[in-house]
Amino acid sequence: MSSENGPGDDDAAQAPPEQLALIRESVRKAKAPRAKPRTWRGAALAEHLPVARVLVDKGVLHLDRYFDYAVPAELDADARPGVRVRVRFGAGRHRVREGRREGGGLIDGYLVERLADSDYSGPLAALAQVVSPEPVLSAELLGLARAVADRYAGSVADVLQLAVPPRSARAEQRPSPAPLPPPPAPDPGSWARYEQGSAFVESLAAGGAPRAVWNALPGPLWCEELARAVAATLASGRGALVVVPDGRAAARVDAALTALLGEGRHVLLTAEAGPEKRYAQWLAVRRGAVRAVVGTRAAMFAPVAELGLVAVWDDGDDSHSEQHAPQPHARDVLLLRAALDKCGFLLGGWSCTVEAAQLVESGWARPLVAGREQVRRAAPLVRTVGDEDLARDEAARAARLPTLAWQVVRDGLRHGPVLVQVPRRGYVPRMACANCRAPARCRHCAGPLQGQDAGTLRCGWCGREEGAWHCPECGGFRLRAQVVGARRTAEELGRAFPAVPVRTSGREHVLDTVPDAPALVVSTPGAEPVAEGGYAAALLLDGWAMLGRPDLRAGEDALRRWIAAGALVRPQGERGTVVVVAEPTLRPVQALVRWDPVGHALRELAERAELGFPPVSRMAAVSGPPESVAEFLAAVELPAEAQVLGPVPLPVTPPGRPRRSGTPPPGEHWDRALIRVPPGSGSALATALKTARASRTARGTADPVWVRIDPPDIG
Repeated sequence: MSSENGPGDDDAAQAPPEQLALIRESVRKAKAPRAKPRTWRGAALAEHLPVARVLVDKGVLHLDRYFDYAVPAELDADARPGVRVRVRFGAGRHRVREGRREGGGLIDGYLVERLADSDYSGPLAALAQVVSPEPVLSAELLGLARAVADRYAGSVADVLQLAVPPRSARAEQRPSPAPLPPPPAPDPGSWARYEQGSAFVESLAAGGAPRAVWNALPGPLWCEELARAVAATLASGRGALVVVPDGRAAARVDAALTALLGEGRHVLLTAEAGPEKRYAQWLAVRRGAVRAVVGTRAAMFAPVAELGLVAVWDDGDDSHSEQHAPQPHARDVLLLRAALDKCGFLLGGWSCTVEAAQLVESGWARPLVAGREQVRRAAPLVRTVGDEDLARDEAARAARLPTLAWQVVRDGLRHGPVLVQVPRRGYVPRMACANCRAPARCRHCAGPLQGQDAGTLRCGWCGREEGAWHCPECGGFRLRAQVVGARRTAEELGRAFPAVPVRTSGREHVLDTVPDAPALVVSTPGAEPVAEGGYAAALLLDGWAMLGRPDLRAGEDALRRWIAAGALVRPQGERGTVVVVAEPTLRPVQALVRWDPVGHALRELAERAELGFPPVSRMAAVSGPPESVAEFLAAVELPAEAQVLGPVPLPVTPPGRPRRSGTPPPGEHWDRALIRVPPGSGSALATALKTARASRTARGTADPVWVRIDPPDIG
């Protein structure tokens, strides 16, 4: 060995004293090498319950079951139900030595239970290692994971990857704080504004399990009302879980709970906390030290002890839908928890989804709403600007604002900030026909045409310029901006109101709050900051672009986003005004004017019941290469009442574009089929799809087939 690669003993002996001290210090601080998991060849087995039933963390459907392993005597004390273990997996019957199966790769898993005997007739492999003596998988969490896997045709291992956070040894070594005694029952507070609000809080404090769909009044009090519901549940000696769409909403509920109950009674579970801190907080909940949890969608599996209330806020937000397999929705998971734990349930929001309306119509939950007079006092004044108004209006074209909107902005800036909601971020506008609103498409690849700074049209997919466009629908030659981005809108508004500061809030930079001073706040939907004291006015631009999306939920989603922005505006009695640029006769626009999201959801539910659309029916989407989809549909044994729609080709994802859930990889051609079953057959459909997928996986079929249960975007 050369001196460059490593010095010998003579070199070390001749080293200066300072270098020898450094060498000794580095050796002293070096960690001892970790022992590799053993095969326990010839080791004695545990005398009591020598069989461990293990759930291996493979995540493949045909292995979605338990496997038995022998428990060595040395691991007897630590091998308790719920701990993380490592096992040898994949060894065949021919690899048996001294009565023990050996070989196979190491894989993580969870020890489910200890047994005296195994129903497996062959030799058992031994547990290789107990990763940690900390039990993290309770019987309640395992039952919930099994229910979610069955609901979404997935595997329990995939669900547990979402439910149990990664291990942190330092977090496990720290003790959790001692649990605090139950707090006193709070007074109803602002819950008295709702017809049954006080009774709901009193029922929770008395140990009841009320189930309600809550249509919250506009304004900032929703987080305080959620905090009072949690405090009432804690007062009864039970736990509470609140799931919100994003970290900003979680921080508001966290602040409201801290102000009401003080420190130490709840934890905040969000991705911003970091892996070690989040695991420590999760362990505090698992150990029973804390009984209240507020967090984003990953918190829907939080192991709260003696659960008394589960609550979800704004269930129509896309953030509640998990993107990893099996893609559960937070609302449905909390519904399962309410049924399994027989606890209270609260689904709240400023708007109302069709699923929430169905819960009330079926009688499973009670409505929690305010009277019409109370709604009128809390909601802002809503005014509309339609196509006819825009056609007659020649003013304020520099800021692409109709006269009414320009006047509302000018008057609002005298009293405070003004919110401007734009459907998309960015600068480059996409174009559409000025007559029929048909999107302008490229003649070569059918991509969207975009307006450039020099006034030329260029395809957003292939980059080709378009010099002689005409509308294939109506033959028109005039174009208009289909959706202008937030940055472009901010520049135009800045020129129209040069003395007023303009702030933007979007994906790259989301503002949490803005001061109560005159300013223009341009935001994309969902990124609206909260104004201190509320906004003086709000403009909802390009409403027709949100309503024109080819999606079953386009109207519901547009109304939800409009109401979320309008709820940040001051009440009508304080001159709060909302202007929506959309056709006034459309149903979502009328629901916004009347501030009646519940009525809109009920009408949508009635129409979907007639057409057999979700949530009245259960539906699954099967997508993949055309040959794979056809083979899968031919092999799956669907319920007799199932109806297959399609398959039809899916749009090709352009290269460089982010891939959404359920869409084909860039450049690939996929088909999609929809399978619909009537109410009561959802479990049979999920079982049939899971069995077919497991059979394909066991055969080693290469081409993937993507199965989603109740997809939110069926078109």
